[in-house]
Amino acid sequence: MEHFILAITRTCGSGATTISKMLAKDYGIALYDRQLLRLASEDSGINESLFSNVDETVKNTILYHVSKKVYKGELIPPESDNFTSDSNLFNYQAKVLRELAEIESYIVIGRCGDYILQDRKNMISIFLTAEEETCIQHVMERLVCNRKEAKKYITKNNKFRSNYYTYHTGRKWKNPDNYDLCLNTGKLGYEKTVEIIKDYVSLRLAE
Repeated sequence: MEHFILAITRTCGSGATTISKMLAKDYGIALYDRQLLRLASEDSGINESLFSNVDETVKNTILYHVSKKVYKGELIPPESDNFTSDSNLFNYQAKVLRELAEIESYIVIGRCGDYILQDRKNMISIFLTAEEETCIQHVMERLVCNRKEAKKYITKNNKFRSNYYTYHTGRKWKNPDNYDLCLNTGKLGYEKTVEIIKDYVSLRLAE
Protein backbone atom coordinates (compact mmCIF):
# COMPACT_ATOMS: atom_id res chain seq x y z
CA MET A 1 0.00 0.00 0.00
CA GLU A 2 1.23 3.49 -0.78
CA HIS A 3 -0.17 4.99 2.41
CA PHE A 4 -2.36 4.21 5.41
CA ILE A 5 -4.58 5.90 7.98
CA LEU A 6 -4.78 5.33 11.72
CA ALA A 7 -8.20 6.32 13.06
CA ILE A 8 -7.90 6.60 16.82
CA THR A 9 -10.90 6.72 19.13
CA ARG A 10 -10.26 7.22 22.83
CA THR A 11 -11.63 7.67 26.30
CA CYS A 12 -10.77 10.88 28.10
CA GLY A 13 -7.49 10.67 30.00
CA SER A 14 -6.18 7.57 28.22
CA GLY A 15 -3.23 9.46 26.74
CA ALA A 16 -4.32 9.08 23.13
CA THR A 17 -3.07 12.51 22.07
CA THR A 18 0.42 11.83 23.39
CA ILE A 19 0.46 8.37 21.84
CA SER A 20 -0.76 9.75 18.51
CA LYS A 21 1.98 12.39 18.51
CA MET A 22 4.57 9.68 19.18
CA LEU A 23 3.23 7.62 16.29
CA ALA A 24 3.08 10.60 13.95
CA LYS A 25 6.70 11.46 14.76
CA ASP A 26 7.91 7.88 14.27
CA TYR A 27 6.09 7.52 10.95
CA GLY A 28 6.75 11.06 9.79
CA ILE A 29 3.08 11.62 8.96
CA ALA A 30 0.45 14.24 9.77
CA LEU A 31 -1.78 14.18 12.83
CA TYR A 32 -5.28 15.63 12.50
CA ASP A 33 -7.49 16.60 15.41
CA ARG A 34 -8.65 20.20 15.72
CA GLN A 35 -6.47 21.03 12.69
CA LEU A 36 -9.20 19.35 10.69
CA LEU A 37 -11.51 22.28 11.46
CA ARG A 38 -9.26 24.67 9.55
CA LEU A 39 -9.07 22.36 6.54
CA ALA A 40 -12.84 21.85 6.51
CA SER A 41 -13.31 25.62 6.73
CA GLU A 42 -11.04 26.19 3.75
CA ASP A 43 -12.81 23.50 1.74
CA SER A 44 -16.35 24.67 2.48
CA GLY A 45 -15.83 28.42 2.71
CA ILE A 46 -17.56 28.33 6.11
CA ASN A 47 -15.84 30.39 8.77
CA GLU A 48 -13.63 28.25 10.98
CA SER A 49 -15.19 29.79 14.08
CA LEU A 50 -18.48 28.08 13.23
CA PHE A 51 -16.76 24.69 13.28
CA SER A 52 -15.13 25.55 16.60
CA ASN A 53 -18.38 26.85 18.05
CA VAL A 54 -20.22 23.65 17.15
CA ASP A 55 -17.44 21.62 18.74
CA GLU A 56 -17.85 23.49 22.01
CA THR A 57 -21.53 24.42 22.24
CA VAL A 58 -23.09 21.07 21.32
CA LYS A 59 -21.58 19.66 24.49
CA ASN A 60 -24.15 21.71 26.35
CA THR A 61 -27.16 20.73 24.24
CA ILE A 62 -29.40 17.67 24.23
CA LEU A 63 -29.01 17.23 20.46
CA TYR A 64 -26.76 14.18 20.58
CA HIS A 65 -28.73 12.63 23.42
CA VAL A 66 -32.03 12.28 21.63
CA SER A 67 -31.46 11.98 17.90
CA LYS A 68 -29.27 10.55 15.15
CA LYS A 69 -28.00 11.94 11.85
CA VAL A 70 -25.90 9.08 10.55
CA TYR A 71 -23.26 10.21 8.06
CA LYS A 72 -23.89 8.96 4.51
CA GLY A 73 -21.45 11.10 2.57
CA GLU A 74 -23.86 13.81 1.47
CA LEU A 75 -23.17 17.56 1.47
CA ILE A 76 -25.80 20.25 1.92
CA PRO A 77 -25.53 22.96 -0.81
CA PRO A 78 -24.66 26.59 0.10
CA GLU A 79 -28.10 27.85 -0.88
CA SER A 80 -29.75 25.67 1.78
CA ASP A 81 -30.76 27.07 5.16
CA ASN A 82 -28.99 24.08 6.72
CA PHE A 83 -25.64 24.75 5.02
CA THR A 84 -23.98 25.65 8.33
CA SER A 85 -25.83 23.07 10.42
CA ASP A 86 -23.83 20.84 12.76
CA SER A 87 -24.48 17.89 10.45
CA ASN A 88 -23.10 19.66 7.38
CA LEU A 89 -20.07 20.87 9.29
CA PHE A 90 -19.43 17.23 10.18
CA ASN A 91 -19.95 16.27 6.52
CA TYR A 92 -17.23 18.68 5.40
CA GLN A 93 -14.80 17.32 7.98
CA ALA A 94 -15.57 13.85 6.65
CA LYS A 95 -15.04 15.04 3.06
CA VAL A 96 -11.60 16.37 3.96
CA LEU A 97 -10.63 13.11 5.69
CA ARG A 98 -11.67 11.06 2.66
CA GLU A 99 -9.79 13.30 0.24
CA LEU A 100 -6.65 13.26 2.38
CA ALA A 101 -6.82 9.45 2.47
CA GLU A 102 -6.30 9.46 -1.30
CA ILE A 103 -3.00 11.31 -1.13
CA GLU A 104 -1.24 10.76 2.19
CA SER A 105 -0.81 8.69 5.31
CA TYR A 106 -2.09 10.31 8.48
CA ILE A 107 -3.48 9.83 11.97
CA VAL A 108 -6.87 11.22 12.96
CA ILE A 109 -8.04 11.45 16.55
CA GLY A 110 -11.78 11.11 17.05
CA ARG A 111 -14.09 12.72 14.46
CA CYS A 112 -15.63 9.27 13.81
CA GLY A 113 -12.70 8.59 11.50
CA ASP A 114 -13.15 4.83 11.81
CA TYR A 115 -16.71 5.08 10.48
CA ILE A 116 -16.06 7.69 7.79
CA LEU A 117 -13.19 5.66 6.33
CA GLN A 118 -14.58 2.17 6.97
CA ASP A 119 -14.59 1.30 3.27
CA ARG A 120 -10.85 1.87 2.92
CA LYS A 121 -8.61 -1.19 3.22
CA ASN A 122 -5.69 0.99 4.30
CA MET A 123 -7.53 2.35 7.37
CA ILE A 124 -6.73 0.84 10.76
CA SER A 125 -9.15 1.68 13.56
CA ILE A 126 -7.89 1.76 17.14
CA PHE A 127 -9.68 2.27 20.45
CA LEU A 128 -7.56 3.45 23.39
CA THR A 129 -8.79 3.36 26.96
CA ALA A 130 -7.48 3.06 30.52
CA GLU A 131 -8.70 2.38 34.02
CA GLU A 132 -10.58 5.22 35.74
CA GLU A 133 -7.79 5.92 38.24
CA THR A 134 -5.19 6.18 35.48
CA CYS A 135 -7.39 8.61 33.55
CA ILE A 136 -8.07 10.71 36.65
CA GLN A 137 -4.37 11.03 37.47
CA HIS A 138 -3.58 11.97 33.88
CA VAL A 139 -6.26 14.67 33.75
CA MET A 140 -5.26 16.03 37.17
CA GLU A 141 -1.70 16.50 35.91
CA ARG A 142 -2.70 17.92 32.53
CA LEU A 143 -5.32 20.38 33.79
CA VAL A 144 -3.72 20.99 37.20
CA CYS A 145 -7.00 20.28 39.00
CA ASN A 146 -8.18 18.21 41.93
CA ARG A 147 -9.57 14.68 41.81
CA LYS A 148 -13.23 15.72 41.90
CA GLU A 149 -12.78 18.20 39.04
CA ALA A 150 -10.86 15.64 36.98
CA LYS A 151 -13.51 12.98 37.45
CA LYS A 152 -16.27 15.42 36.45
CA TYR A 153 -14.29 16.49 33.36
CA ILE A 154 -13.77 12.86 32.30
CA THR A 155 -17.41 11.93 32.79
CA LYS A 156 -18.61 14.93 30.78
CA ASN A 157 -16.19 14.35 27.90
CA ASN A 158 -16.77 10.62 27.65
CA LYS A 159 -20.53 11.18 27.62
CA PHE A 160 -20.20 13.73 24.83
CA ARG A 161 -17.90 11.51 22.78
CA SER A 162 -20.26 8.57 23.15
CA ASN A 163 -23.31 10.61 22.13
CA TYR A 164 -21.45 12.32 19.28
CA TYR A 165 -20.26 8.98 17.92
CA THR A 166 -23.71 7.38 18.06
CA TYR A 167 -25.36 10.46 16.54
CA HIS A 168 -23.11 10.43 13.46
CA THR A 169 -22.57 6.67 13.06
CA GLY A 170 -25.55 4.90 14.62
CA ARG A 171 -23.05 2.73 16.48
CA LYS A 172 -22.12 2.26 20.13
CA TRP A 173 -18.89 4.09 20.94
CA LYS A 174 -17.27 1.39 23.11
CA ASN A 175 -18.32 -1.62 21.02
CA PRO A 176 -15.08 -3.50 20.22
CA ASP A 177 -16.63 -4.75 16.99
CA ASN A 178 -16.13 -1.24 15.59
CA TYR A 179 -12.35 -1.37 15.88
CA ASP A 180 -9.43 -3.40 14.59
CA LEU A 181 -7.45 -3.00 17.78
CA CYS A 182 -8.46 -2.15 21.36
CA LEU A 183 -5.73 -1.36 23.90
CA ASN A 184 -5.55 -0.45 27.58
CA THR A 185 -2.88 2.25 27.76
CA GLY A 186 -2.90 2.19 31.56
CA LYS A 187 -1.66 -1.39 31.65
CA LEU A 188 0.79 -1.01 28.77
CA GLY A 189 2.16 2.51 29.15
CA TYR A 190 2.62 4.86 26.20
CA GLU A 191 5.78 3.39 24.70
CA LYS A 192 4.52 -0.20 24.68
CA THR A 193 1.18 0.95 23.28
CA VAL A 194 3.04 2.63 20.42
CA GLU A 195 5.11 -0.51 19.83
CA ILE A 196 2.05 -2.75 19.66
CA ILE A 197 0.27 -0.39 17.27
CA LYS A 198 3.31 -0.24 15.01
CA ASP A 199 3.65 -4.04 15.05
CA TYR A 200 -0.02 -4.38 14.13
CA VAL A 201 0.32 -1.82 11.32
CA SER A 202 3.31 -3.72 9.92
CA LEU A 203 1.33 -6.96 9.92
CA ARG A 204 -1.64 -5.32 8.22
CA LEU A 205 0.45 -3.58 5.57
CA ALA A 206 2.22 -6.84 4.81
CA GLU A 207 -1.04 -8.50 3.75
